[in-house]
Amino acid sequence: MELLDKLNWRYAAKAMNGEKIPQEKIDTIIEAASLAPTSSGLQPFEILVITNPEIKKQIRSIAWDQSVVTDCSHLLVFAAWDNYTEERINKMFDHTNTVRGFKNEGWENYRQKLLGFYPHRDPEENFNHAAKQAYIAFSHAITAAAFEEVDSTPMEGFEPQALDEILNLKEKNLRSCLMLPLGYRDTENDWLAGLVKVRKSKEDLVTVIE
Repeated sequence: MELLDKLNWRYAAKAMNGEKIPQEKIDTIIEAASLAPTSSGLQPFEILVITNPEIKKQIRSIAWDQSVVTDCSHLLVFAAWDNYTEERINKMFDHTNTVRGFKNEGWENYRQKLLGFYPHRDPEENFNHAAKQAYIAFSHAITAAAFEEVDSTPMEGFEPQALDEILNLKEKNLRSCLMLPLGYRDTENDWLAGLVKVRKSKEDLVTVIE
């Protein structure tokens, strides 16, 4: 099975060689992330694609000095909405109506349900919910990268507030939650390259309830 072969091929690269990824591969990875399912279809996050060497250097300094941040081809930052607002909810519902070319009564009733719920919750609770949606898209990006034989390094090891300042995310009412360096593995300098992938046994992972 090609997909499983690709997923067995991938690992969290600890060293990258700086080689540039073709733009069409980056476009595919971003599109895969965009196609990920999200709660109510709101897609409550944005993806920043960073290639600027100076900005990557700044980010490396607040990301435990991990070399993949500067040695990758493209650095993706997943930033979730800091809160669900009426404006954001309405924008996505209006966009859906425009794309589909019609209004649906059930869909409009659902809009009102969300408007009566999310904007009245605690902003931190809403951010945590939005961040979970970003994680789903993040997973899609990793899978798409593997399918394109592009290496990636899932990263939570950074200072979110510092990253938000570097990228001026507060001005966009966003908060960083994940980073994904994309590039090509440097096998000679990566201690993890070539090691056998280890996962739980199916018996330990899966419980079938019939």
